[in-house]
Amino acid sequence: MVNFTTDQLRYMMDFPKNIRSLSVIAHVDHGKSTLTDSLISKAGIIAAKNAGDARFTDTRADEQERCITIKSTGVSMFFKYDISKYLDDQDYSVESVTDAAEALDMNSETTDATNYMINLIDSPGHVDFSSEVTSALRITDGAIVVVDCIEGVCVQTETVLRQAMAEKIKPVLMVNKLDRAFLELQMEPEEAYQNFRKAVESVNVIISPFEADEPEKELKEGGVGPLQVDPATGTVAFGSGLHQWGFTLKKFSVMYAKKFGIKPSDMMQRLWGDTFLDGKANVWRRGNPDKYIGEGLRRGFVQFILDPINQVFDAVMNDKKKKIQKMLKVTGVKIKSDEKELTGKPLLKIIMQRWLPAADALLEMIVVHLPSPVNAQNYRMPVLYEGPHDDAAAQAIKACDKDGPLMMYISKMIPTEGKGGRFYAFGRVFSGKVATGQKVRILGPQYKPGSKKDLYIKSIQRTLIMMGRYVEQIPDIPAGNNVALVGVDQYIVKTGTITTIEEAHCFKTMKYSVSPVVRVAVDVTNPADLPKLVEGLKRLSKSDPLVLCLTEESGEHIVAGAGELHLEICLKDLAEDFMGGAPIKISEPVVSYRETVTEESSVVALSKSANKHNRLYCNAQPFPEGMDLAIEEGEIGPRDDAKERARKMTDKFGFDNNEARKIWAFGPDGSGPNLLLDAAKGVDYLNEIRDHVNSGFQWASREGPMCEEPMRGVVIRVLDVTLHADAIHRGAGQILPVARRVSYASVFTANPCLLEPMFLADISVPQDSAGPIYGVLTQRGGHVFAEEQMPGSPIVQMKAYLPVAQSFGFTKALRSVTAGKAFPQCSFSHWERLMGGEYRDPAGKLGKVICGIRTRKGLDAEVPELSRYLDKL
Repeated sequence: MVNFTTDQLRYMMDFPKNIRSLSVIAHVDHGKSTLTDSLISKAGIIAAKNAGDARFTDTRADEQERCITIKSTGVSMFFKYDISKYLDDQDYSVESVTDAAEALDMNSETTDATNYMINLIDSPGHVDFSSEVTSALRITDGAIVVVDCIEGVCVQTETVLRQAMAEKIKPVLMVNKLDRAFLELQMEPEEAYQNFRKAVESVNVIISPFEADEPEKELKEGGVGPLQVDPATGTVAFGSGLHQWGFTLKKFSVMYAKKFGIKPSDMMQRLWGDTFLDGKANVWRRGNPDKYIGEGLRRGFVQFILDPINQVFDAVMNDKKKKIQKMLKVTGVKIKSDEKELTGKPLLKIIMQRWLPAADALLEMIVVHLPSPVNAQNYRMPVLYEGPHDDAAAQAIKACDKDGPLMMYISKMIPTEGKGGRFYAFGRVFSGKVATGQKVRILGPQYKPGSKKDLYIKSIQRTLIMMGRYVEQIPDIPAGNNVALVGVDQYIVKTGTITTIEEAHCFKTMKYSVSPVVRVAVDVTNPADLPKLVEGLKRLSKSDPLVLCLTEESGEHIVAGAGELHLEICLKDLAEDFMGGAPIKISEPVVSYRETVTEESSVVALSKSANKHNRLYCNAQPFPEGMDLAIEEGEIGPRDDAKERARKMTDKFGFDNNEARKIWAFGPDGSGPNLLLDAAKGVDYLNEIRDHVNSGFQWASREGPMCEEPMRGVVIRVLDVTLHADAIHRGAGQILPVARRVSYASVFTANPCLLEPMFLADISVPQDSAGPIYGVLTQRGGHVFAEEQMPGSPIVQMKAYLPVAQSFGFTKALRSVTAGKAFPQCSFSHWERLMGGEYRDPAGKLGKVICGIRTRKGLDAEVPELSRYLDKL
């Protein structure tokens, strides 16, 4: 039974100080959705007995079947929580929502400080879906990072944490699966403490580079403040999502403070770290743990928290009835008469839930330690907004002003339940109010202020709030809240900005940590279904933030995704939901390569124009190490100031300073990792043909000479030009094809080769099954470059590089040799040179790959001769 109405939620939306928006992020299978259930059952949306097994936020059928989250899902809830008691160190509890909703006075202008509205987004942990995490983080202010206390911080935890830090999101930590430490591994309390400490420290290691030098001072000035998590300040909770219990040190410090006669805040400091209670002398000792443990003392955390919990576990699992009764009396837990018959885990679950409810611990962290939209937007505005930081839009976002002009970001599109193929546009209002029937400006990512490109002026049909798998309609939604809009889905492809200000710039586009490198061609079995396929691909590219749907020149429809699983889910959606079950054919997965050069051109390449009056002399050379990444990450870009950019390139990568100042263009698409630069001395009319040469270079860098794959890391230097004196004979029609031919000739003379994408495979596997993994990797051309034993567990963490081309079926092969014990996660890492023979030698590895790509694209199998592009004087 839901304990609140939509009217109450709408009433709460007007008080942004009492709103918290957060996402739950973690490695795959560390227990995000299960943990979220405890809050959802607290709000009365699901029954307490189902919590932990229901996984309410896994709304799709295939999510429930596979037990993984695929799409991020939003829920809005309402709670009552008295923060003043927390600050005054009193014993406090979270009122359940039933009492809160009755106590809500809907007519007063100000709300009681104890009412809170929480917008929670549960996100996937699988690396293939990390684009969903990015879109969830953009519209929240805080994050609960969940870490499995046994596996510790894993690869995906790091990736999502870094993404959160880049979006200026404040983290709190939940150390999950404590029940496993006590029941499964039977850990000693001291060993368990070391495991938890390691998890907390690993998280802080990732966070520390993003923290300010003086976080406290920054907090006073309205900044983010301290980011690192610390159990002693209450930003870390411990517990078990499956059994629905959890605690922060605050909970125990309040229990013990009266007994010791000290303030709970002082007690918290003593419950973590190297503090030991010397019972005989009745004093607390700090310092060298080995010495004190040797003397038989126990640290605060072990003695006052883990021991009591361990005793409860021991008593219940070994069915010691008298001891259980005594413990219930001490902890004050009431058990109903029909529950007294239970034994083992069910009884344990009930006792722990009543004694240390997980929802209370989470709610305490959310309300006390995560920022409200008012505080968060103040420091997040520079990260979010593209335009100048002093215009009307920026100021309204900064103030989170619900009466100001509308600024709203759409972070993802959610397909609706019906057959109409419509989408909800899900996002967050950063300022102003979005209302049903309101006329707004819809800006796509390509929009530039003052132009008409990517701009639509339309009205919004309905505004809704998302409640997991349901939606609730609400007339208008003010700043600081998440909202789904109906009726704007035709104008937004994946993300967009909605505003009422004419001069407003867009919100910054999101940077994803993965890139779509795995491609398949899709075709219909029945030619009559072709229109369905085209329509279905349009809908597919809307529904997923990362997937790419393109049509090649050969007429193939290509779908590109981040990995095997991602593609599988996308194609399943395409066939079943977006095409109404029409049968489709799917080609073998195809990998995109890049063409590059490995040395400077052996000769200066010369090409003549069709009328023989113009000549271009060029050569090609490879990039200095690491510069292609700098361009992709935006450190060096076409919009930078030329002098500053040149200085960066010379200082960091040892590029020639004079040439770095004369960059004509980046390519392909004007922003890629290839350069065209002017190395000519004293040539007439050079600037007149600059644009035509650039167009030819863009064409060449988009489709390289060997097999029409994009180029990467190539510098084309224009050395000399001979032009016709008459302007009419050096127009685009003469220069553009020459520029392309000369680029090709330069590449062919500079020992070209292919770059193949490499996956970073992160494999966790028990020690005894690690042997066969090396064999599987070697067969597929991969290699292990790091492995470490996880302390306190038999698990080995291996890191290996694996060519994407060889990664299909890798998971299956790995599981079959290790009897299903190995758990691999592949994410795109870098581009690596493909070794093996000359590019013209069809017997070599390189030649075979090139031949295969050319045949697939419908070109001649032979690489064209150099003489086709290189002219004689």
